[in-house]
Amino acid sequence: MLEKLRNIGIIAHIDAGKTTTTERILFYTGLTHKIGETHDGESVMDYLPYEKERGITVESAATRCVWRDHAINIIDTPGHVDFTAEVERSLRILDGVVVIFCAKGGVEPQSETVWRQADKYHTPRIAYINKMDAVGADYVRVVEQIKVRLGAHPVIMTLPVVENDTLAGVIDLIKMVYITFGGRLGNDVQEQEIPEQYKQEAEHNRQLMIESIAELDEALLEPYLNNETISEGEIVAAVHRQTVANNMVPVICGSSYRNIGVQTLLDAIVDYLPSPLEGENPTATYLGSEEMVEVAPDANKRFAALVFKIVSDRHVGKLAFARIYSGTCKAGSYVFNSSKGKKERIGRLMKMHANHREEVESVQAGDIVAIIGLKDIGTGDTICDEDFQVILESISFPQPVIQIAIEPKTQSDQAKLGEALNRISTEDPTFKVAYNRDTGQTLIAGMGELHLEIVSERLSREFGIDFNIGEPQVAYKETISQRADHVTRFVKQTGGKGQFAHVVLRLEPSEGFEFSSQVVGGNVPREYIPAVEAGVRQALEEGVIKGYPVVNVKATLLDGSYHEVDSSEMAFRTAAILATRECLKKAGSYLLEPIMKLEITSPEEFTGNIINNISNRRGRLESMSMENNTQIIRGSVPLAELFGYSTTLRSLTQGRAGFSMEFSHYEKQPVAS
Repeated sequence: MLEKLRNIGIIAHIDAGKTTTTERILFYTGLTHKIGETHDGESVMDYLPYEKERGITVESAATRCVWRDHAINIIDTPGHVDFTAEVERSLRILDGVVVIFCAKGGVEPQSETVWRQADKYHTPRIAYINKMDAVGADYVRVVEQIKVRLGAHPVIMTLPVVENDTLAGVIDLIKMVYITFGGRLGNDVQEQEIPEQYKQEAEHNRQLMIESIAELDEALLEPYLNNETISEGEIVAAVHRQTVANNMVPVICGSSYRNIGVQTLLDAIVDYLPSPLEGENPTATYLGSEEMVEVAPDANKRFAALVFKIVSDRHVGKLAFARIYSGTCKAGSYVFNSSKGKKERIGRLMKMHANHREEVESVQAGDIVAIIGLKDIGTGDTICDEDFQVILESISFPQPVIQIAIEPKTQSDQAKLGEALNRISTEDPTFKVAYNRDTGQTLIAGMGELHLEIVSERLSREFGIDFNIGEPQVAYKETISQRADHVTRFVKQTGGKGQFAHVVLRLEPSEGFEFSSQVVGGNVPREYIPAVEAGVRQALEEGVIKGYPVVNVKATLLDGSYHEVDSSEMAFRTAAILATRECLKKAGSYLLEPIMKLEITSPEEFTGNIINNISNRRGRLESMSMENNTQIIRGSVPLAELFGYSTTLRSLTQGRAGFSMEFSHYEKQPVAS
């Protein structure tokens, strides 16, 4: 039955209507008996208290529904850039996605980011242009933006029908029918003849649609060139083939809030997006070797799954969300965690519906499931049969760019805080906790101010901790500008066995971190070299300028010596730490600061003020364009200059401009003159 399964995600810019669309899908597929609205705080998918209050999605919620005998696993992801990790880990395990665009806003900054993330994993997608009832909605402009800005090949499959300035229904260009969504909740779907005034436009767009598909699909090209009649089934099959191959993006329109077009979107998900049997099979490497193996989606093959999310639950402990890629898994059975090299027992298996759970006895290839009972498990871990020890490609996450100091108010809060922060960092790979030895402060780091605000709210609500919080600080990094060598002899005699280690270490600039050893003749025994690397890594956690992590360094162990009795791993590790710190002092260390991509939309009359303000903040202007009488300004600005920017922008533009920002890269911080 795998051909009748769809694992899909819903991704978009913030406020494009992802959760509203998902709520409609749950209603029309019969999973809910009333429609929950995000602005009322009643949506099923946004079930966490801070999501209900803010009307935004923070974590990706998973649910399962059925449409036309097809099972659809849906993951609704956040649109806010601070929660980009949720999108990243969802895309890694999905077969297809629906990308939602606002008919007024078009391709917005986060739409571009999530599109690029989908490109990275070669995920087939459908574009759903929502909010067609909004003032200023422009269907053709958004399709053109998808083509130009995202470099995609969009093909229009449905047209909006607007009567008396309101969206009345859609025209299906394959069936050539006018579809209306009657009844109070849009569940009375009627197919009618296309109104006379839209027939010519529909014929023209159908011709363009078939032409676009025929250019890509050989099976359709011949009958098209010979002017033969092409059946509906042939067009649907061709769209499916080309969507799965990532050659085209079918475009559907509607207004989820007005209950128009969601059923046609469900049809498109079933007709055009791939089942787990289609598309690229993931590859894995055998544990301890470089040999690759393809993991085929077959329930009769050996078991392999990727854990893509961890959630801590006060009643059942850790919930590990996993995508099963091959084989079958039963509750109570044993699996092997090849990423950690440990055997684990699966307690219970759950199919998830946002905040409800359905317990199952077994799951098989293609399923998305929550596993209870795994002790030492993390995001990106592979679990598999013990006789099939493979590692699937893990999930990479961006580094945090902003940090704040946090202090518990009482001694009892101190104990609770450590445990709570540990639980949150297990769940969220972009959230990091560090301890500053100089100031004695605990620092928490994340992707943005909203990210850390949500974490703070969880600490007080979920864990009942009272704490004080500092001002946000930028998460700088340090690096080196030149090569430096240092010789360290670490000798300690305290009566009895002493400590001895001698290392000659070189640090030089590099891309990323590298460590190599050029020791010959056994001057430093092989078993001590990993201890030297561990010491270097530890020392690089705190730079010599302001104690920030040091990046982009190549460390080489050139030479050294040891003592038969007094040398130990601990001694070599300590010597490596001391040598690294001395090298950093000689190597011309400097600070790197995070640079953010900024996009501002504003009425034209405020452009001059905004550009002056950007240059005052050490920013660079990259492009300006006009869309719908709105000026769109793009540039990059150091994060340190952007705290409180929303207040400044409001005062510069009488509250009429909006902006969004996301992390771009690290750059050398200019020395203050």
